[in-house]
Amino acid sequence: MLNIFPSPIVNLGEADLPFKGAKAYLSQGDDHQILFMEFDEDIDLPEHSHESQWAVVLEGKIEMVIDGVKNTYQKGDRYFIPSGVKHSGKIYAGYSDITFFGESNRYKRK
Repeated sequence: MLNIFPSPIVNLGEADLPFKGAKAYLSQGDDHQILFMEFDEDIDLPEHSHESQWAVVLEGKIEMVIDGVKNTYQKGDRYFIPSGVKHSGKIYAGYSDITFFGESNRYKRK
């Protein structure tokens, strides 16, 4: 793992992600979640939708198809997915980000 996050983030505790090769630390709010994520392996994200999502890329690269439009995001870029919009993508090994989900139950704590 990249281990780019300092101890206050790591001490939040890990989220239970549905794929291997990734680690995320979960900040839980009443109506949202913020994940601090890092990926050791390439991951293909099948098309899906959920509540709104906003992310800023800290390291690496992600390709996203959001509502049929494909873009590549790298360090310093950000993207937004409105609630209910279908999206898919590919996350490349070495990627890390901070992601806000506009829902409180997207992920559980490990």
